[in-house]
Amino acid sequence: MILMQAWKAAENALKHVLEAIPGERIAIICDDEKLEVGKAFSRGALALGLWTRLIVLKAKEGFRKNVPKHLLELLSRWKPELFINLLRGVGQETSFRIRLIHLETRDKKSRLGHCPGVNLNMLTSGALALTGEEHRKMQDYARDLMENLSKTVKIEVTSPSGTELSFITKGRQFFTDTFLDWTEMKWINLPTGEVIVAPVEDSLEGILTCDMAIGGFGPIESPVRLTVREGMVRNVASGDKAALKHVKVALGIDEWAKRVGEFAFGINPKAKSLDNFLETEKISETVHIAFGNNMDMPGGRNVSRNHVDFLVSKPIVKITKGNGKTTTILRDGKFQFNPY
Repeated sequence: MILMQAWKAAENALKHVLEAIPGERIAIICDDEKLEVGKAFSRGALALGLWTRLIVLKAKEGFRKNVPKHLLELLSRWKPELFINLLRGVGQETSFRIRLIHLETRDKKSRLGHCPGVNLNMLTSGALALTGEEHRKMQDYARDLMENLSKTVKIEVTSPSGTELSFITKGRQFFTDTFLDWTEMKWINLPTGEVIVAPVEDSLEGILTCDMAIGGFGPIESPVRLTVREGMVRNVASGDKAALKHVKVALGIDEWAKRVGEFAFGINPKAKSLDNFLETEKISETVHIAFGNNMDMPGGRNVSRNHVDFLVSKPIVKITKGNGKTTTILRDGKFQFNPY
């Protein structure tokens, strides 16, 4: 396997996803344990002619809940056109990351690439190791998939592991993280590779069986089964005691944490790692459902301080349009039209 240079992958993401323009300013906010990734993004930014500032956050004992005061003060005085967040991806710091995102994007002008749990492997051989042509190809496919999903009002998902659920998407816009939405000035997770919708928050019904990985936790030893009624998780069961404990804590953060927030298709052909959910959730022809915050999604109304994702393999996804017509988008984990 030929590895991509990490700085070149970073440059490609800045250029082809965040549409960086020479002369713009960029703030790269980096945990000290992610410094090598921070240096790669700094080199990529400088190669593009960006005014670049690398801000390193020192790790402390325990978990962060709020944005550090010195960073608050800095960002109150200085507002660059671009942000990159290179942060550790622990679930206990989700509320900190949500607060930081809101601070960076509150003016609806700055663009943000948010990377919780990023590592060098993503840039050299994983979901971020994309050429400009590969970024464009994935972006074109995302547009094609969203066109197929337009006017969808209901989605049904089943899987061999036991998922059997449905939810409403009427009035909710499908979007993608593969390119920037200049109208909404939305922030983007890096690596990219999803087509996403915020389900109507009280509409999810049925059984969700996660058989691959959980956000903030990673791969699971045995499936996690969630029973959902009126959009709210009513029961959780699993033979994986550690995963079960993690899920119960995550869903107990606040009263909105148990309510559905997201449904997404993975479409990145280079995503493969199960050890890092930031990449795992982009694995092509999988789906994931999240509970918790979706306020940055079109129509989203879930105000939770948390957001936790559950990945499902080999899904069958059937959509219903407003005219009553039904179509199977995914069958046995395969898109019903050629993705690449």
